[in-house]
Amino acid sequence: MQTDRAELDGFDRAILTTLAEEGRISIADLARRIGLSKSPTQARLRKLEKTGAIRGYRAILDPIQLGLDHVAFVEVKMNNTSEPALAKFNAAATDIPEIEQVHLIAGNFDYLLKVRTADMRSYRRVLAEKVSTLPGIAFTSTYVAMEAVKEDGLADVT
Repeated sequence: MQTDRAELDGFDRAILTTLAEEGRISIADLARRIGLSKSPTQARLRKLEKTGAIRGYRAILDPIQLGLDHVAFVEVKMNNTSEPALAKFNAAATDIPEIEQVHLIAGNFDYLLKVRTADMRSYRRVLAEKVSTLPGIAFTSTYVAMEAVKEDGLADVT
């Protein structure tokens, strides 16, 4: 869902940066850290949630501890890039749990997928049984990641 961008001031950016680093911080500690009292901090937090600047809260899991060591990036070339074809692909791709990310790309291919599995055997099964059966795919090309150098998902909001 596309929304208008929220107008963010320094306090809003400080709230977002702090929560991105420490999502379980209390309102009192958050207020102290950004230099406001609890009530205005809580009001700003509610506004950031309502406008969609904060989409939700969740635990950050360690995929390696969960046995999901294998990461592959898959370039997907579509045989049809009309809006209905892309929408069909998007809907189907988001239903595959092993696909962590789906990006529509401007370039020599149409999509870049991040696929996480336990190992190469699992990846080959996911590729054959799930990814390759997605609607509208002309061909795919896989790149296996050897190591994640940075994968924290934190962006600078200042």
